[in-house]
Amino acid sequence: MIKNVIIIIDYGMGNLNSVKRKLSRIGVNAQITSNPKEILEAGKLILPGVGHFSKAVENLKRTGIWGVLNESVLIRKTPILGICLGLQLMCNQSEEGDVEGLGWFDANVVRFKVADKIKYKVPHIGWNNVSVQKESPLFKGILNDSEFYFVHSYHIISNNQKEVLTRTIYEYNFTSGLSKGNIFGLQFHPEKSHDVGEKIFYNFINLLKCSDPE
Repeated sequence: MIKNVIIIIDYGMGNLNSVKRKLSRIGVNAQITSNPKEILEAGKLILPGVGHFSKAVENLKRTGIWGVLNESVLIRKTPILGICLGLQLMCNQSEEGDVEGLGWFDANVVRFKVADKIKYKVPHIGWNNVSVQKESPLFKGILNDSEFYFVHSYHIISNNQKEVLTRTIYEYNFTSGLSKGNIFGLQFHPEKSHDVGEKIFYNFINLLKCSDPE
């Protein structure tokens, strides 16, 4: 395994091939795997996900990926990008199944509680603006309030403002991205977000400095 390889983690819950195709468009030959050894040796990791939070936790633990993720990300400081459910798994806990996540971010996952159920359907599906809250190499060259594609019924509530990377409005303001150090998570889908999504992947793949600015 070459140390600079990009691994897309397969734990049975993600739209893996969509991410792989998007990376191929920018010349990155990423590998999809559920092999813990390959995950541990990766240069960068992508954790996509679509589906139920508690089932995802179950799959990660059953396959041995859960412990490997903690070693790779927390000890070896491998850069990782979580997408949609992948971001939510990085948080403390989710209402979806009432189980604990990885706890990398001091945040919880809750279901949308909209008042105007006619105008604001749940799940939140479609294009929406993303407001960047702090300087980040992930958004280099991307205009603030650019539109990205969302598909989700649950969203993040962060307990640490310093970890909030982006925010979005869907009837009310919610956290749509988190980051700290080598860990990045996005509620929206860069693989479905055309050119601006490609730029997110390009920036992640080319990360040199993975710590947040002081």
